[in-house]
Amino acid sequence: MALDGILLSKIIPEIAKALPLRIQKIWDTSSTEILFQVHGSPGKKQLLISCHSVYNRLLFSERSYPTPDEPGNFVMVLRKYLEGGFIEEITQAGLDRWCTMKIRRRNSIGDLENWNLYIELMGKYANVILVSSEGKIIDAMKRIPPFENSRRTVFPGAQFVPTEPQNKKDPFTEQSVDPDVTLTKQFAGFSPFLSKEVEYRMANGESFSAIMEEIRNSDSLFVANNGSSEPVFHCIELKSKGECRQYPLFEGFDILYYHREEKERIRTISGDIFKFVSRSLKHQETKLPRLLSELDEALECDQYRTYGELLYAYNITDTKGRTEITLKSFEDDSDIRIPLDPRLDGKANARKAFQKYNKLKKGQVYLSEQIEITENEIAYFKGLLEQLEQADFNTAAEIRTELINLGYLKETKKKPKKKGKKKETPVHIVSVTLPTGTMVSFGRNNLQNEALTWNTARKNEIWLHAKDYHGSHVVIHDSEPDEETLRTAANIAAYYSAGRMSSSVPVIWCPVRNLKKIPGAKPGMVQLGSYRTIYIDPDENLIHSLDLS
Repeated sequence: MALDGILLSKIIPEIAKALPLRIQKIWDTSSTEILFQVHGSPGKKQLLISCHSVYNRLLFSERSYPTPDEPGNFVMVLRKYLEGGFIEEITQAGLDRWCTMKIRRRNSIGDLENWNLYIELMGKYANVILVSSEGKIIDAMKRIPPFENSRRTVFPGAQFVPTEPQNKKDPFTEQSVDPDVTLTKQFAGFSPFLSKEVEYRMANGESFSAIMEEIRNSDSLFVANNGSSEPVFHCIELKSKGECRQYPLFEGFDILYYHREEKERIRTISGDIFKFVSRSLKHQETKLPRLLSELDEALECDQYRTYGELLYAYNITDTKGRTEITLKSFEDDSDIRIPLDPRLDGKANARKAFQKYNKLKKGQVYLSEQIEITENEIAYFKGLLEQLEQADFNTAAEIRTELINLGYLKETKKKPKKKGKKKETPVHIVSVTLPTGTMVSFGRNNLQNEALTWNTARKNEIWLHAKDYHGSHVVIHDSEPDEETLRTAANIAAYYSAGRMSSSVPVIWCPVRNLKKIPGAKPGMVQLGSYRTIYIDPDENLIHSLDLS
């Protein structure tokens, strides 16, 4: 769910308390997020602006965000006009879902410049617009040319037109309620969700003025899951939704949305990986039917040998101008129709038939090898896509390294650094200590799986993997784990696999000593000796309850 005007009115004063703030650096952490690194009396802070259609928000964030090697065009414009400047004021337009940041900066020749950054957090229309002191638009995150919206053009050089006000009652000052009209239509800043929550409370004996006083004094975010995939939240306790959790305002937004937008950040920072893997998978899947068809033809090669033998046996010579000939079989006296090349005589057609026979006979071996290679490539790229769907930024970066090491991608050239021995970045293997006291580790890509299985794990420790699915290698750092530990580790293996949405996922387990490396195989591939199988229903709540760090 998106912010409403009342919740934004709780955020703006918290940011205003920290002003003035000097803008040190500006980054785009995804296609819809901009991160300002700022400094002021509270110290260094990160001011995040998200224009996601669902998760749009404005807050100080404590999380760590990956940044691209090359910023986008809009961020380059913001850097040109705003870096080194001071955010001096931030104001909300009444209780509407947009606000203005006033920024003062001296240009390269020392002249003082004033800029307005308009932040509109209105669902799918969310936007960030840089405007000069004369009201001219410099640029915007989402440009809206005149042919898309003639009433409100958002395009460089156009005159900025603010969003029209709602012209509704202010619920903090005018508190007379019309019971026949929804609160959303009566009061500014009310979303349909908040309207239902307040109406529920009023129906249970609370007064509108008391509820608004609670909103005025709140500095927290209350979150309720309500049994659905998307949690609901607001700055007051959600009594209509039952049990809910209370967080400090900005921390609550980080907990809610950081991981939800993580996949979009990965696509922005490492988008070429997704495109390359998807394109390669499509190429191999298109190639396989063609190879299978050619193999079917190659397996019928004996008929061409028969054609050649018959043409020689019957001493057929004059075939020029003919496209086929019918001869009797030596085996069952049946008629065999032999295709001919009308440009050749009988002996030349016979030689051509034997040449095709030999070519197809040899082709059987080649095509069988190519089919096996193609099937392995399809399995490999499908596995990478599964890993990318569940990857964090570090995992995606390691997948890029894997593709470079295998020769699929070229390493991007960076500025030369001082000469010295190149340090290899260690892969990040996730480890967690279970309530039973046993440590479990698992990998989330092929390089992590490879390092965990062959470098980290000991021979007597227990190795697990979802059977017949692409997924994580899991190692229990114990030779004789109890059943609870084994089932929890199996749950991790099932959840971080392509079978995470299935039930009764078979998970195989055995000591690490039962595994063998496959010569020439891609990272993460193993050959199994004896193993046992456990069946698990992946439990998302159990996974989230673990401290996977």
